[in-house]
Amino acid sequence: MDDRYISIIEFCNCHQVEISFIHSLTEHGLLQTIVIEEDEYVEQEQIRDLERMLRLHYDLEINMQGIDAINHLLEKVSRLQNEVRQLENRLRRFED
Repeated sequence: MDDRYISIIEFCNCHQVEISFIHSLTEHGLLQTIVIEEDEYVEQEQIRDLERMLRLHYDLEINMQGIDAINHLLEKVSRLQNEVRQLENRLRRFED
């Protein structure tokens, strides 16, 4: 198996979470999975986000719509932080 993918069954067993949670994330468009030889996988790059969504849901009892809103806001904050960095770099060039 390709190292880029993590088995959903392995992930759920490791984190002691039901597979239905992963399927709910997928149904709400919050996670993309891939089926390889009848087994479901998630890209390794998505694991950090998946673990964050798991904590939001189970630790803070946030529903799927709330997780979606939080993800949207975090993406927006990240874009704004990148924009600020770019503007700061441009400003430094003018100051020098």
